[in-house]
Amino acid sequence: MEKPNISGHHLTAIIKDRKGKILSIAQNSYTKTHPLQAKYANAAKLPNKVFLHAEIHSIVKCADLSKAHSITVIRLNSKGEPLLAKPCPICMSAIRATNIKVINWTK
Repeated sequence: MEKPNISGHHLTAIIKDRKGKILSIAQNSYTKTHPLQAKYANAAKLPNKVFLHAEIHSIVKCADLSKAHSITVIRLNSKGEPLLAKPCPICMSAIRATNIKVINWTK
């Protein structure tokens, strides 16, 4: 699995099953979009937020969402210190539409 860049403006979302096994890792993108991103952006009345957020990217990449139990969203500065990475309203809606029960983020 490719090692994600979790520093700066990049957010990384990690979905795990109940036992802690990683099911999906993904980052936000400033160039890619996805129909699921557009769906939840429109629902949140933020139609211009079409570029892929890490949380939604991780949901899309997850091979078996029925096993998903938790998601952790991480953002670090260039010194490796945690920065706020709370999911936005778009991503919270997408996460709540899955089986994910636990949502964690850096503060």
